[in-house]
Amino acid sequence: MSLPTSDDVERAAATIRGVVRATPLLDGSALGAGILIKAELLQHAGSFKARGVTNRLAALTPDERGRGVIGVSAGNHAMALAWGSAREGLDCLLVMFRGASPYKLARTREFGATVEVVDGDPRAAFDRMGEIVAESGRVVIHPFDDPLVVAGQGTVGLEIVEAVSGLDTIVVPTGGGGLVSGIAAAVASTGVEIVAVEPELSAALGEALAAGGPVPVTPVTRAGGLDAPYAGTLAYALCKEHRVRAVTVTDDAIEAAMRRVYADLKLACEPAAAAGIAAVLADPGAYGRTAVVVSGGNVAAKTASAILASP
Repeated sequence: MSLPTSDDVERAAATIRGVVRATPLLDGSALGAGILIKAELLQHAGSFKARGVTNRLAALTPDERGRGVIGVSAGNHAMALAWGSAREGLDCLLVMFRGASPYKLARTREFGATVEVVDGDPRAAFDRMGEIVAESGRVVIHPFDDPLVVAGQGTVGLEIVEAVSGLDTIVVPTGGGGLVSGIAAAVASTGVEIVAVEPELSAALGEALAAGGPVPVTPVTRAGGLDAPYAGTLAYALCKEHRVRAVTVTDDAIEAAMRRVYADLKLACEPAAAAGIAAVLADPGAYGRTAVVVSGGNVAAKTASAILASP
């Protein structure tokens, strides 16, 4: 499988134009000098995932469309795939694990998808998806390890560098690695450094880069959406090729960053989306002129209020 390139991201941008939103790049100086915020929480279905889904669904053949699609997700990919499938008139099944956010599970069903909830962890959900595919012939729309999905996610980076010059760094919350690797491919010729930010106990990409390839991990984090059981093969290869740097932050730091985003930027992001902000706040000035991707806003009111009410 060839690695997505900036040309693939450009093609994805043309494919998804007019379907997904070109989200704003906001002034984030309330958090520190030189900070810009890429507000993907304002995207359709509440996260950047709509980009990769739209690009992948556009490539389905008539036969594949008739077989229906399937995905596995803790929530944001599920919601985006349900949204995209409804738009395309496709039968859609999502496999989610019991620890996933009830809010995201309910919203996925509201978009019209069928949801199967699996006991166990994310790895169990991936295993169950494989069983269903073997039985049904449904087409897998992978949350992060598909070249068209990765290219679609990379349009976030393309929009950033088209909107502003003179950036030093793009900082990206990272789970399975589809978003950060797509952005790395998109901006490869610009000299902008890409930093992947993961929870310290859910560092699939960092573990892969250290091990020389994807390895299974047991994610432990309160930042649902950054709990991938492994980094994608494509994500690992792209991040290695483009020298993406992986850093970790604590769950407490992520939640503190979410409170700062709410208070100072007036953006209601989900915990996972604040991971990049947490990294920047932990080391002020270390990233230079920085665009931070705030990747989604799908969080239950009860969860958000509990975090926001914490000291």
